[in-house]
Amino acid sequence: MRSLVTSTGFLTLLIVISASAAKALPQRNGNPQDRGTPPIDPLFSKLDTNGDMVISAEELAKANQTLQSLDKNNDGILDRRELFPQDGGFPGIPNFFGGAGGRSGMGPDRFEQKLTEKFDLDENGYLDLDERNKALEAVQSRGRGRRPPRRGPGGLELEPGTPGPRVQPDEVKKYSGEPLYASNVLRTLFIEFDNDDWENQMAKLKKTDVEMPATLSVDGKEYPLVGVKFRGQSSFDHVPAGSKRSLNLSMDFIHPDQHLQGYKTLNLLNCNGDASFLSSILFSHLATPFLPVPKANAMKVVINGESWGIFCNVQQFNKDFLKEFYGSAKGARWKVAGSPQADGGLRYLGEDFAPYRQRFEIKSKDADHSWKSLVNLCKVLNQTPIDELPAAIEPILNVEGTLRFLAIDMVIVNSDGYWTRASDYSIYLDPSGVFHMIPHDMNEAFRGERGPGRGRPGGGGLPGGGLFGGLFGQPPGGRGHGGPTLDPLEGINNDRMPLRSKLLAVPRYRQRYLEYVRTLAEKSLTHQNLAKVIANYQQLIGTEVKSDTRRTSSYDQFTKATAPLNANLSPVPGSINEFIQVRRDFLLQHDEIKTVASIQIQPLVKKSPPKAFANPKINLIVNEFLANNTTTNRDPEGEFEDWIELFNQGTEDLDLTGIYLTDDPKNLMKWGFPSGTQITSGGYLIAWADADDGDGIHANFKLSKEGESIILSNGKTIIDQVDFGPQDLDISEGRLSSTSGKIQKLKPTPGKNNQPVD
Repeated sequence: MRSLVTSTGFLTLLIVISASAAKALPQRNGNPQDRGTPPIDPLFSKLDTNGDMVISAEELAKANQTLQSLDKNNDGILDRRELFPQDGGFPGIPNFFGGAGGRSGMGPDRFEQKLTEKFDLDENGYLDLDERNKALEAVQSRGRGRRPPRRGPGGLELEPGTPGPRVQPDEVKKYSGEPLYASNVLRTLFIEFDNDDWENQMAKLKKTDVEMPATLSVDGKEYPLVGVKFRGQSSFDHVPAGSKRSLNLSMDFIHPDQHLQGYKTLNLLNCNGDASFLSSILFSHLATPFLPVPKANAMKVVINGESWGIFCNVQQFNKDFLKEFYGSAKGARWKVAGSPQADGGLRYLGEDFAPYRQRFEIKSKDADHSWKSLVNLCKVLNQTPIDELPAAIEPILNVEGTLRFLAIDMVIVNSDGYWTRASDYSIYLDPSGVFHMIPHDMNEAFRGERGPGRGRPGGGGLPGGGLFGGLFGQPPGGRGHGGPTLDPLEGINNDRMPLRSKLLAVPRYRQRYLEYVRTLAEKSLTHQNLAKVIANYQQLIGTEVKSDTRRTSSYDQFTKATAPLNANLSPVPGSINEFIQVRRDFLLQHDEIKTVASIQIQPLVKKSPPKAFANPKINLIVNEFLANNTTTNRDPEGEFEDWIELFNQGTEDLDLTGIYLTDDPKNLMKWGFPSGTQITSGGYLIAWADADDGDGIHANFKLSKEGESIILSNGKTIIDQVDFGPQDLDISEGRLSSTSGKIQKLKPTPGKNNQPVD
């Protein structure tokens, strides 16, 4: 193991900083003995082995041995959970390890108090006002330390917003014929809560599983029982009550089929720190031709009749997103949560899933085989010799897409991106076993210099790179927020970000990456491509921004950031257009970029789902089923689940898009086959009836061993129906002839010709 302490001087500096941070800890308001004096910093206490509040020369000499004993996974780096396991990773110290305290840890494993099931006394799936009041008593009883001051850009403390103008639905224009993410309209969302104290309640319930029920009205149509929560970390913690905070709306909170133009989740960002309100919008606009990326536009929000101003509406990374871009919702997906210490760069941390669970939040079914695939990706990426890496990595990683992802991240200087924080992106493992990297947090791009991050590649500053030097390895936060002169090869040797350090060590991958950077700078990062978008949104939302009483930045900052080009086509200083010009010029003059030629980047092609059946007269039948499976055969997850077998009697292959299975005659569209599902002529297809998810095809209902119906339909007309009674253990039923015939008991033969019971 390499030494965790690089120098006595550095360790002393760390102890001084650590002790100072401990003094800054908010006083606790739980137990009486916790009040009045700040707690001793846990790191200090580990090194102070005799407890005399002094780090002696002897203790200092043993510091490396002490710290190495804490390195539980033997990776040579101490993460926060190894240092402070009892606190989930150093809670409560704002702006020291990043974040605002609490039990956030380094990544997705955040504390969430479960209250809904306990306080939902009428069992209707949500907490009404009386139930919420009781739940709030449980939240408050846990004790909440004083939050640090809310600060905006430049460190200035933010003042709370003031009430906005009153707005009624009949006062706004309706856009029922325009797409939800249209760039030429400013749609208004009306959110109506059941009480006036909604903001205070929702803030207290943020770290719980409680969603606030509300009625949403859009374009003259009402959507009942939509779930609403505050979302984000810094966009919440750094904004005072009364000012605009980011919102998450769950259209299907109570009604599973409720959606807004096909979208079941809305992410409304407050754009804290982005005076232009356009960072996510411009990111999406530039990247959309080349990469699956969330759509984004502007929306106005009215809550309980009062305007809360402009929000950025950003598409959710969910099954709907996957269907749109990949033609299927199957597979596994992860969110790499954002925080300066997230460490989600895909380092190999051993075969145990635990450290990966700390860094990656799985959003699909939490299945071991999905984690095993992710661990294997990390292992191959990090441990394969560079000359052997292409052959090993290309079968499991969309390398071309990843290089585009890395290039876009760097060209527009995404300060919440992979290059600087090894976080704030999404991962998709498709059904064929190939990983894809997808942008997630797009609200800190197209900005001027905010800190270090330009010049030569590598880490730097204190020993080992960054504040914590050799103790924590290369700092998770990279070299800062960057700016228009950020080197496109920044961090190329940083082993915490192997998508850059390992992939770009392969000569042809590095060449391709540089070509992508050159092409994007030359053809996409231009005033011709982006200036009109900026001007369009300045005109579209400018009046609303001016009257927005809840915004976290000034109207003057908005007009400066979105200022159009001058008459001579020169940009206004401090504007996004100036960033575009300076960044583009810098990249095209870069020593390595200017040696490569621009290329023709093939545009992204979405996999459109095939059309559904035109009529029910097709040669497809329910051929066999097993409704009492305990020992016969296992699903891909290794579980004994019931199943339904279909058989294609026709002479042509069939696409099952638009075909449904159900056990409820009153609901012919209970479960639809995933888009693009195929069954060959004379072929069989197994659907697991387990109300589950995972590899293979899984219906959203289970079969009753007491008897019921299995219905195959096109959503309107029944194609085939099987009615059955009580089932014998591990005995299937079906058609012996595979054409018509009566249903009879069979020896289970999934995927094969049916056989009678012996």
